[in-house]
Amino acid sequence: MLTGRAKIFTAAGVAVAGLTAAGTFAAPAMAAPAQSYPAFTAKQVLYGANLKHANSKTGARETLTGPGGITQYNGNLYTAFQNGVGLQGQASSSGNRDSTIVEFTPGGSVLAQWDIAGRCDGLTADSATGEIIATVNKDENSSIYSIEPGGGIVHYAYNESLPHKGGSGSVSIYKGTVLVSASAPGTAGAAAPRPGYPAVYSVTLNQNTKVATVKPYFYDESAAMIANDPGNLGAGVKLALTDPAADGVVPSGVPRWGGDFLLTSQSDKVQVYSSGPGSLWELKLSQAVAGTVFPTSAFGSLYVTDPASDTVDVVKSQAFWTDSTFVAVTPCAAKNASSSCAANYLGLLNQVSGQISAVTVTGANLQPQSMTFLSTGGQPSILPLRL
Repeated sequence: MLTGRAKIFTAAGVAVAGLTAAGTFAAPAMAAPAQSYPAFTAKQVLYGANLKHANSKTGARETLTGPGGITQYNGNLYTAFQNGVGLQGQASSSGNRDSTIVEFTPGGSVLAQWDIAGRCDGLTADSATGEIIATVNKDENSSIYSIEPGGGIVHYAYNESLPHKGGSGSVSIYKGTVLVSASAPGTAGAAAPRPGYPAVYSVTLNQNTKVATVKPYFYDESAAMIANDPGNLGAGVKLALTDPAADGVVPSGVPRWGGDFLLTSQSDKVQVYSSGPGSLWELKLSQAVAGTVFPTSAFGSLYVTDPASDTVDVVKSQAFWTDSTFVAVTPCAAKNASSSCAANYLGLLNQVSGQISAVTVTGANLQPQSMTFLSTGGQPSILPLRL
């Protein structure tokens, strides 16, 4: 039987530790215990090589490649295959300019698929409307789509050139608001005068006008508080984000950051946790990461996109600790990455120290990019994560 955590607060008022747990699968207090966690096995469940779409230029049937974002809704999963499209929407080597979003069951049976123009990096589900929301072209020439419950696609143009001079990456629904990461800042030009580039936008979708109106949520240089320097915990710091990439919403029961919005600046090895645009905490990481996911029950599965094999994989364990934080570690994406950097791997993040430990996974040769957690019985996670 699993029991909940008791938060312990420092003088700064931050929950940094504390555990009341008993039973077979209870974890040490936020220690990213890779060695003592029940064993993990991975299996490929969705194969791009077995799926096809029509090339947007030639009409020829092509296999799907490059799965990016992944999310879930109503017990089913959705992932976006990028099909060789460039970061700014450039055509693939075969002339194709479309990504393909695939809906599938937990067992890998395909239910539906849709082609959208551009390279789809961000994908989430709006539980209030049943819509799947997708962003395309993370470096420049970006726009946003929604897929309605009946299968209709609505394409929205942003109401202005994005002020951070880049594209839009991940997308989440936080407290009823669509939030989009401002990826690849500076691709199209220099920063505006201070406060500089937005790191995250709130986005309002107007279905009648097909316009997505953006408003800065917080900035690459916003004021924040230090989250993992024991001598300076809670002290002020100015963010210096250069790669806002992945975002998500932390489930309310997660220790320390429960209920917060999460932004990961991948190459900077930084995560920003926020309960609102004026409350930001900077957690420095030991490694660069892409997707982050928090198990919402003891029993369920991680679903992981793996662009290296053009598959979606399922990761299972005897049980998941609901105080765990899993990350897709991306060593080659770090600013200081060496030419001999390692391939992506699954890791466990210590929410206090920012240290990441590797998770041993048997079965498929897993190289994760984006992840979501599906509770047993198809209960939807509230953390839709994509890159």
